[in-house]
Amino acid sequence: MSQTQAAQTQAAQTQAAPHGFSTRSRTMTWTPPGEADLTALAALDGLGQLGAMVTGHAPPPPIMSTLDVTGFRPERGRVVVEMRAQEFHYNPLGTVHGGVLSTLLDTAAACAVHSTLAVGELYTSLDLNVKFLRAVTVDSGLLTCEGTVIQRGRRTALAQAELTDEAGRLVAHATSSCMIFA
Repeated sequence: MSQTQAAQTQAAQTQAAPHGFSTRSRTMTWTPPGEADLTALAALDGLGQLGAMVTGHAPPPPIMSTLDVTGFRPERGRVVVEMRAQEFHYNPLGTVHGGVLSTLLDTAAACAVHSTLAVGELYTSLDLNVKFLRAVTVDSGLLTCEGTVIQRGRRTALAQAELTDEAGRLVAHATSSCMIFA
């Protein structure tokens, strides 16, 4: 391609993009909530429900597709969630949006509580306290978020989550209180 043709092609691409900025696209799929066999899931304890998502016997929630979560490992009282930091997670400052990081922290902490539920128990988050410790960018690589239950009672549970980058540096920490009910 000649330099003139290359310049014309670049000019055409720039004109086609909104406001002259280049664009990227992303396609995602998910199973609509409610399509899972909720009767079968209700017969399982919390860890069994999370395990059913891992094995494909139950669909993951749509937020997992939205964030592009790449790993999810539940065990009783502990859950590990993994996600690679990507451009579509960015805020206007060019770092991963705090809401994305908070969602990872909330997922890990709340699912750790979920893993302790008995058959027929439900829960909801009451609060989430987040501390951001360092900026996260695509250079941060694979993010690993580990949620653990600190204390589980009959009606409430306290959990924490730690988010580390691929180099193992702590980038954010959270605590969460959950209400448990039947």
